[in-house]
Amino acid sequence: MPVTVDKDLCIGCGACTGVCPVSALSLDDNGKSQCDESVCIDCGTCIGTCPVSAISQK
Repeated sequence: MPVTVDKDLCIGCGACTGVCPVSALSLDDNGKSQCDESVCIDCGTCIGTCPVSAISQK
């Protein structure tokens, strides 16, 4: 299952974008993380990296 980002919790630090092995995560125009589900390989690396637990698997 691809990951989902809680935009209300996301602080836009970009930590998740740096650890994603397939570059599925990026920051949107509002500086919040977003996941390209067509690229995400469901590895979960970003989940443990998020300092505010804004990322989870659906």
